[in-house]
Amino acid sequence: MGPAPLTAAASVMGWGYRNALRPLLFRARGGDPELVHEATLALISKVGESPRLRRAVARLLADDHDPVTVAGIDFPGRVGVAAGLDKNGLGLQAWGALGFGFAELGTVTAQAQPGNDRPRLFRLPEHEAILNRMGFNNAGAPALAARLAAAGVVRGNGAVGVPLGISLGKTKTTPLAEATEDYLASFRLLAGYADYVAVNVSSPNTPGLRSLQDADALGELTRTLVAEATRTAADGPPVPVFVKLAPDLSEDALEELLAVCTAGGVAGLVATNTTLARDAVAGHRYAAEAGGLSGAPLAERARAVVAFLTARTELPVIGVGGIMTAGDGRAMFDAGAVLLQLYTGYIYAGPALVRELNALRSAHAG
Repeated sequence: MGPAPLTAAASVMGWGYRNALRPLLFRARGGDPELVHEATLALISKVGESPRLRRAVARLLADDHDPVTVAGIDFPGRVGVAAGLDKNGLGLQAWGALGFGFAELGTVTAQAQPGNDRPRLFRLPEHEAILNRMGFNNAGAPALAARLAAAGVVRGNGAVGVPLGISLGKTKTTPLAEATEDYLASFRLLAGYADYVAVNVSSPNTPGLRSLQDADALGELTRTLVAEATRTAADGPPVPVFVKLAPDLSEDALEELLAVCTAGGVAGLVATNTTLARDAVAGHRYAAEAGGLSGAPLAERARAVVAFLTARTELPVIGVGGIMTAGDGRAMFDAGAVLLQLYTGYIYAGPALVRELNALRSAHAG
């Protein structure tokens, strides 16, 4: 079955974003992508803070959703916000109104940190791609915990209308030998607010972080967090722990990590993070910049990783990477993903893409 036909509203919305709003956004703030991101997120935050605005936006973007239960979590829709788009939870009350079925906040670290030096975010519009080396810039786990508490969020209570995942990373200044304790500190602060916790060991922008995907390191980390989730669970089941993997791993490495995740009690996988590969953007003026590449150049590899994983495990897989169109979403679902996440596709295609993907999955499920 091909992509579901677009509604007139989605078609108009998509055309307006691509041809009017996106060009303005890409030129705003002197063309600085990070400044535009910050300003847009501030506006989304204002929408979330106003019940009247939330209702108006929700009516404008109303569409069909395909509810699904994954890892014991009831998701009202299968299309979510990927980690990195809203690190500090500024828009947590707006994402549901914008059509998303869940949002993954973060990546957040145990200590606040500024991230890498600017410039650290680059658009490659010729390739529908973004290159970033942000470096987990965030206000820290305590600040996110305080924001979630102020919003009345408790795990499973649906206070913001959609489930919230929280992506955890390692503080840059923490030695790798102490990484588990660093993740555990964040976990203890945030697990009570999270519908699931995603362990980010795959960003290319924190020195040495990807070494935590080695079997021994990941085994220790996942066993510790799953044990803590079990220890602190009250009357219900423990918070599910997901692991986010890099797209640049070999098949042998993926096989090994699957075994580690299964043995460690991991509840699901997120595939994939950004890539270090540059073949698809060779010759571009930003191709030699350090950082992870996302968007259309990642689509084929991300799908291949999802297909590889889902053919070898019963663990649910959240598919992310290069979902720029409804066709990309269809291909990711066909590869075996049970949920989708957007970041770069949302930047390039806007809110219409969320509608298109929601309709696509509803049609497929029916």
